Amino acid sequence: MDPPWSQYFCCMVCANREFVRKHPVATKRALRAILKAADLGALEPDQTAQFLVDKGYTQSYDYARQTMKDVVYSKWREFEPEDTMRFYALRLHEVGMIKSSPQKLIAQGSDWRFLNELKRELKQ
Repeated sequence: MDPPWSQYFCCMVCANREFVRKHPVATKRALRAILKAADLGALEPDQTAQFLVDKGYTQSYDYARQTMKDVVYSKWREFEPEDTMRFYALRLHEVGMIKSSPQKLIAQGSDWRFLNELKRELKQ
């Protein structure tokens, strides 16, 4: 919740490169569903919390509701995923958990096409 951590995504969607290459339509549909669910969580936190309880993902409506209100699900349109990757990769590189530089990881391991298309498509 505190800067600098609050200025970056806490979670990102990853996909197998070969799957994305072979199934671009399915990839985009899955990402669209995830982003629409994030929007729903931001716009309807009470209903989303109740859904989580009804499906058995949690037993406490109050905790689920508070989480839905605390997590900024709507920020996916504002935050830059490349900045998030750079931020976390730099932390991991500094402590020796990864050898590649953040720039190399972004260049070789990211593809923002689907997200950018969906940002335009799902404008609110």
